Amino acid sequence: MALESTLPDTDVPERSELDMILNRRCQTDAQVVEVETAKIKLVIFVVGEALLAFPARVLVEILPLTTIHFVPGCPPALEGIINVRGDIASVVRLGDLLGLTHAPSARRSAILLGQGTQVRSGLRVDRVVDVLDVTEETIQAAPDSLPEPLRGLATGVFGHQGQVVILLDLNRVFQTLFSEQR
Repeated sequence: MALESTLPDTDVPERSELDMILNRRCQTDAQVVEVETAKIKLVIFVVGEALLAFPARVLVEILPLTTIHFVPGCPPALEGIINVRGDIASVVRLGDLLGLTHAPSARRSAILLGQGTQVRSGLRVDRVVDVLDVTEETIQAAPDSLPEPLRGLATGVFGHQGQVVILLDLNRVFQTLFSEQR
């Protein structure tokens, strides 16, 4: 006795219809093109109660808080100088420039060594939170509701772990420091 198909003839068109649907789905999946979205690496940090960030490309390195040597006659925001492997770098209290109150010194404080177009200086922050890649499309324009010192220095805002982070422009921060010296 030969094996015969137990399926009725009416199933054949349904099978071919199912095959066509599956083939279309495979072709559609094959047509999906992954688009690489532009990302920017950011260093997120805290000053007082504010969550802030700089693009990582403007930061040379993140240093642990070290002895800062006072220099007489400097503007209040310029805390002093530090020795970075034989090089002298100034240290700016970022909170003073931004109109923010620094948290009491803690062992998690850090100095972000920043390189602007004309200036290289350390920026004292209360703590570094994260270094991460953020898609550029998630960064929104800085709102007009930001307090005045921040409004002129912010280039945008984005969300991180349910909180708003203010993205700063390092060159504008340094320009603010120079304008205070005059």
